[in-house]
Amino acid sequence: MMKQSSLPEAYSKAHLPSKVALAVSEKPDGSYNLITIEWFMRTSIHPPMFAISIGHSRYSYDCMQDVRYFNLVFPSEKQKELLSLAGSNSGREMDKFTAGGVKYFAGKLHKLPVLSDAVACFECEIVSQIRSGDHTIFIGEVKHSWKNEDEKLYYYQSK
Repeated sequence: MMKQSSLPEAYSKAHLPSKVALAVSEKPDGSYNLITIEWFMRTSIHPPMFAISIGHSRYSYDCMQDVRYFNLVFPSEKQKELLSLAGSNSGREMDKFTAGGVKYFAGKLHKLPVLSDAVACFECEIVSQIRSGDHTIFIGEVKHSWKNEDEKLYYYQSK
């Protein structure tokens, strides 16, 4: 039977297992940053677009204000530890690519890293953004797409 609940209690019933992704951005010094995200979606077929939601307190938010590109990365099962590292540390204090031993090659759009062990990667140019409370939704037009047939998609599940 359906009954009224608090938002956190209701959401806890609906969001796991969930897809998670990584977003790659460029730091002001030209190196790269990673953030683990759960809030993303496809928003258009023609032209192809994805939207990602980034909190205003996050370093990635600052990075995307300066450099108007991001890569949306769908991680493989072997990237579980990287997801934890990227989601629990700030790029202000550490180089997550070095700390995580990330394997990558330069993408075609803005040379942002395409993660070699991921399932898929979409190189996006930010074409719009919308403030949504304490987050901003960045809308990126996909310019290049990559896939890895050898890997399986990672789904986050609680313990």
